Amino acid sequence: MSRHPSTKWAQRLDKVYLTIELPDAKDVKLNLRPDGHFNFSAKAPADGMQYELDLELFDAVSVEESQAAVAPRAICYLVKKTEAKWWPRLLKKEGRPPVFLKVDWDKWQDEDDEDAGFGDFGDMDFSKLDMGGGDDDDDHEIEEDDDEDNVVDSANKGDVDAETEPGSKGGEAPSAAGEEAKP
Repeated sequence: MSRHPSTKWAQRLDKVYLTIELPDAKDVKLNLRPDGHFNFSAKAPADGMQYELDLELFDAVSVEESQAAVAPRAICYLVKKTEAKWWPRLLKKEGRPPVFLKVDWDKWQDEDDEDAGFGDFGDMDFSKLDMGGGDDDDDHEIEEDDDEDNVVDSANKGDVDAETEPGSKGGEAPSAAGEEAKP
């Protein structure tokens, strides 16, 4: 008798990520066919139990461009789609997916996120972004430092004025010892 390993999936326009969570898997066998039929089998060393998957993916895939990696904690398979399009689901069969199959939210990307490039800055040149800096960087930095000091000084002065002026709005703040504020 065999079991199904916990499996996560996510997709992009041109590929599908499959992550089979089976730590220290032994005798790993992976088979992917162009029609989208995916087979996996391995043994768990802890209990010697056989784990298997037999999935019929939604559409055809490119076996030559797909890649697999067996890591100590999981088996990852990058499945390249033959046609760059969004699949409405992972499996060809409609209906509720099997309980061992979960969405990999760490890798998930929606159709409308494809153009935004979330999580991948690629070759973005941050120097071309206008972040509020001027041409005179040295002079501007000095002015910012002076402005910060003035803000701190005026804020501290405001606190002192509020405590020392009788009849100021809000009264005095309670002391650290827990005394009540005086009217």
